[in-house]
Amino acid sequence: MDKTKVLKAIADESRMSILKLLLKHNYCVRALANELALTEATVSQHLKVLREAGLLVGEKRGYFMHYTVEREVLHELAKKIDALAAIEQEACHPEKRDDCPANEEKECHKKGKCSVEVKEFCHGKMKE
Repeated sequence: MDKTKVLKAIADESRMSILKLLLKHNYCVRALANELALTEATVSQHLKVLREAGLLVGEKRGYFMHYTVEREVLHELAKKIDALAAIEQEACHPEKRDDCPANEEKECHKKGKCSVEVKEFCHGKMKE
């Protein structure tokens, strides 16, 4: 799963609406177009993006293609988002990093006497 592609696919409001409908029931293009008051061509383009992201599969039924959501892709994305949210913020400790430009006392942050170079290293340059 390409999480960036999946996130871009569901970032669009119409595609999210299509996904929500398809989570409840399998639909063909015409039925989706009627439900969402969109043209069939527009729905087809949105379905293409969702398919390419791996979120949908189509099944031919007679003349019509009915779409189903690949729920495992959503579950996998949810796990990745949970893991992202679980990352804990750490305090800046330039003395513990090998690439730190600090040659000051190890606890410069506690004393509030970091050089501009160390402050920029830890916190980035200030916008003027």
